Amino acid sequence: MSRAVVPAGTSAGVSAGTSAGRPRSAAPARRAVPSGVVSQVREAMHRRPAGAGGLTALVDAALRDHGTLLGPVPLAETVRAVADELLGAGDLQQWLDDPAVTDVLVNGPQDVWVERAGALTRIDVDLGTPADVRALAVRLAAAAGRRLDDAAPTVDARLPDGTRLHAVLPPLAESCTVLSLRVVRPRAFTLADLVAAGAVAPALVPVLRGLVASRANLLVSGATGAGKTTLLAALLSLVPHDERIVLVEESGELMADHPHVVRLTSRPPNVDGAGGVDLADLVRQALRMRPDRIVLGECRGAEVREVLAALNTGHEGGCATLHANTAADVPARLEALAALAGLDRAALAAQAASAVDAVLHVRRVRHGHDAGRRYLAEVAVVDRADDGGLRVTSAVEVGEDGRSRTGAGWAWLAARAGAGA
Repeated sequence: MSRAVVPAGTSAGVSAGTSAGRPRSAAPARRAVPSGVVSQVREAMHRRPAGAGGLTALVDAALRDHGTLLGPVPLAETVRAVADELLGAGDLQQWLDDPAVTDVLVNGPQDVWVERAGALTRIDVDLGTPADVRALAVRLAAAAGRRLDDAAPTVDARLPDGTRLHAVLPPLAESCTVLSLRVVRPRAFTLADLVAAGAVAPALVPVLRGLVASRANLLVSGATGAGKTTLLAALLSLVPHDERIVLVEESGELMADHPHVVRLTSRPPNVDGAGGVDLADLVRQALRMRPDRIVLGECRGAEVREVLAALNTGHEGGCATLHANTAADVPARLEALAALAGLDRAALAAQAASAVDAVLHVRRVRHGHDAGRRYLAEVAVVDRADDGGLRVTSAVEVGEDGRSRTGAGWAWLAARAGAGA
């Protein structure tokens, strides 16, 4: 299923009413499927798997068996509704198909929220019972080739259409299976797209182009949902097309508009604890694949040791994303991750100061008419502090109004970016 997703903050608002004092968004129109049709089609598909055209024939036959004859348009709508039940996310699919929705969050059968245009809104949808929500989660996990049951009560996977799935079963989740579905953008936004959406100040465009061209090693930091992956994808589109990018991810989210991208995706161990391939393993494999640039979709554990080692052995132009509240918090965050890999503070500082050139920090506007907009808020440079630790020095900061001011690291940043111009 294709989706035309626009940057957060650029879409129309949600039509909402109120329920129990909380805003709710009305569900899009959806054709009701006669009782028994879905189960009959499911049984028929078990006997003979159906493609797109075959599903129409199966639905039409099931409808006729139930005494219903539909014309081409209502039949197509019914086929879509049945496909949502059998192959998609059921009643949630209509929200995943909404180009303005980025997240669908299920806390209970009647407690469902979507993030649309940067704001969370509770929606009017009834998923049945907690058992129905669990069955939906199990089916989606199976569609992603993953197991979800009492022996493996959590799953983090990518669905065939690219949607990011996370689910937690009771009793880990208190009373009902908790589902989180994140829509992955079907295409990479260019730097021009981000400028048009207000995500990148025009004054920073030559800086970003210069950093990529000069093969600077970059960390993109920010909170969850702040737009780290979107910015990184735009930066990768600036990489010369005669260079080979090896992209390492936990789940394939990063859409890079580049002709030569090799993707490596980690694999968790099975219920017996065997067969796992983690990000650190994949970074080591990437080094043997003749990369021009190594990119880690998200640095969140002991793989930081392998990434820093790679960037210190001649692999320039590498990138990674990192969760951090501010650019100034990046050293503490790296130290915490390095501890998982057995690196002390001094070893981390020595590695990171040589490996990382700049930090690009993104934020999301929380309040006001611009709430939900993600933007590049700061570019900072990395070096050693006087006490031997790692230091991040602000080079340029951008306010929510788009105005920028330079900091102590600007001279170095301008020289490095200018060298790539």
